[in-house]
Amino acid sequence: MQFGRYYEEFEVGAVYKHWPGKTVTESDNHLFCLLTMNHHPLHLDLDYAGTTEHKKNVVVGNYVYSLLLGMSVPDVSGRAIANLEVENLRHVHPTFHGDTIYGQTEVLDLTESTSKTDRGVVTVETKGYNQVGELVCVFRRKVLVPKRLYAEGHGGDFPGRPTPRDEG
Repeated sequence: MQFGRYYEEFEVGAVYKHWPGKTVTESDNHLFCLLTMNHHPLHLDLDYAGTTEHKKNVVVGNYVYSLLLGMSVPDVSGRAIANLEVENLRHVHPTFHGDTIYGQTEVLDLTESTSKTDRGVVTVETKGYNQVGELVCVFRRKVLVPKRLYAEGHGGDFPGRPTPRDEG
């Protein structure tokens, strides 16, 4: 299975549907909140959440963003040299415990590096949907991606992977 792409393998307009989806549990949400010190009661306190518009806990948006970003790695940034920027991030619809998030990414632009000939910038937009198809999150980002030429000088397709030795 391919993990990431070289610059030459991207095409403007290509859409990658990330698989599998992820069902968000209460534990996922609470652990992410505690790890990131986001202690807002909307995310952690069921009694407080019951007084709000949604009447239940809302999954913290940065967890949804992080899920989608992670889902996109095998298709988009698995070979990346660097994630350069997130241009735009919108939380369109709330996510709740038990929702399943699915993602897809569209390639918007390709720009060859002007300073180094062995890489280029890929601009993508990732969208996340829940199990009923509602858009929950969308973001655009720029990723610095190597060309095949880069791999030749940096350990090949799988840098750092040892060569298996058969014991005989």
